[in-house]
Amino acid sequence: MQKIGILGGGQLGRMLLQAAANYSVETFLMENDDQCPAGHLCHHFTKGDIKDFDAVFNFGKGLDAITIEIENVNVDALEKLEAEGVKVYPKPSVLRIIKNKILQKQYYHQHSIPTADFVLTNSLSDMEDHIGFLPAVHKLGEGGYDGRGVQILKNKDDLGKAFNAPSILEKLIPIDKEIAQMVAINEKGETALYPPVEMIFDHDLNLLDYQLCPAELGIQTLYKVEAIASTVVRNFKSPGIFAVEMFIDKGGDVFVNETAPRVHNSGHHTIEAHYSSQFDMLWRLMLGYPFGNTDAILPSIMVNIIGAEGCNGDVKYEGLEEVMKIDNAFIHIYGKKQTKPGRKMGHVTILSREKQDLLHKSNKVKHTLHPIS
Repeated sequence: MQKIGILGGGQLGRMLLQAAANYSVETFLMENDDQCPAGHLCHHFTKGDIKDFDAVFNFGKGLDAITIEIENVNVDALEKLEAEGVKVYPKPSVLRIIKNKILQKQYYHQHSIPTADFVLTNSLSDMEDHIGFLPAVHKLGEGGYDGRGVQILKNKDDLGKAFNAPSILEKLIPIDKEIAQMVAINEKGETALYPPVEMIFDHDLNLLDYQLCPAELGIQTLYKVEAIASTVVRNFKSPGIFAVEMFIDKGGDVFVNETAPRVHNSGHHTIEAHYSSQFDMLWRLMLGYPFGNTDAILPSIMVNIIGAEGCNGDVKYEGLEEVMKIDNAFIHIYGKKQTKPGRKMGHVTILSREKQDLLHKSNKVKHTLHPIS
């Protein structure tokens, strides 16, 4: 039986372990919090800091393979494990590129992948030289996550919001749609693509609000999206599962925003709405099995359940029973004991053939189910 480890014990680790129950695999998990959402679902739990070299190296050295649920891990330790024969999904070389937004942008340029124009900034004083580049988005090179580390700068009055650290200043694109495509790639370099989803964001929190699958795209745009997502992933030369987030502008051009080298929020709907979920697919890759079927069973919409404003503390779910009465609504509560404003506490996936039905039910979920303290 293969021994496979996961670095990080949040909701992604939890759903990965739920899918692992279908396979003959011994699971290991490391996280600093022994009350984390995924902790009780693995065979072996290690309390440790996923950013610490010794903790990661010691955790991984007896394993056949290791994967991540967050990019913010010790890549040096993963490189040493890889050199000693532990398979790492994705390869540490990919994590080095992706966890630094500057290197990630340079990677797109290097491989002629369309992305928004950008300039590099090292400090606040650099910003004065780039006032003519505004409106733009300022993204912190390292450490940003879930909307943190991103600021929209419309004009020079916004310069006070910029980051005083190595960052990228990226031209603001007039966005028509925000799209994400999950792509799986195996050891042979073969790929399997999930249908692209359209993402609708909560711009106050800068978090995904809900998403529709499949995205409504013209056939030419769909081909463009698929070709670009495949190019992004193939050039990493690493097996794994990737979420490629893209913008489509008013003229129908497609630009890569960023890539996540792991299971991702934009693939959660695949648990019920697709034959093989993103989590099932990653286990297939790591265990050396054939790809699962990425086709949709039915169109779907996924709604994030976000901690309510003004609520901090032990969580209680208002409206849960009401939402459970909705036909074809599948509720995932992540098991986080504490809620806080803007925290991802769960998601609901709804299946229906009718887009209006999906939108109506997702609206009902949004206005009914609230994590409160």
